[in-house]
Amino acid sequence: MTDLMPIELTAPRGYVGDASLPFARAPGRSIGRLLGLVTLSSIALLAADAGREQRAEAPKARIVGLGAATCRQFNDDVKTNPLIRRDYLAWAQGFMSGILLSRPAGVDEGLDLNPPSFGLIVQLHFMEDQCAKSPSLDFSDAVAALYKRLRQEGKM
Repeated sequence: MTDLMPIELTAPRGYVGDASLPFARAPGRSIGRLLGLVTLSSIALLAADAGREQRAEAPKARIVGLGAATCRQFNDDVKTNPLIRRDYLAWAQGFMSGILLSRPAGVDEGLDLNPPSFGLIVQLHFMEDQCAKSPSLDFSDAVAALYKRLRQEGKM
């Protein structure tokens, strides 16, 4: 006589199919296999999700105020109301001040956002040129380009 465990041939509960094709399972072993399969599947899903999070780009901050406009809107606003240029410039100065304040210690320290060599009128013309070249850009992108230009100016 052998010490083999008997095999029970039954269809799983809720099985809708051909009852003439029973499933073989050893009592007590299918639960362990099922738990193992669920554990391995969970680990695989978590690993895939973690990899996706690492590849995902950081969401862009939501810009509000005049800076939320596109360059096309900026161009149109300036054409219909030239005085609004001052408001856009004020928004740009505030936005760049925010960029400057968010920099880590030692980065852009002492950067002048209104240097004598690149004054406010020149800055306004710089943004107008940026927006004229690329109307589909966001106005805030033109301001970010101005900030980079002022960083270069500070190194001169």
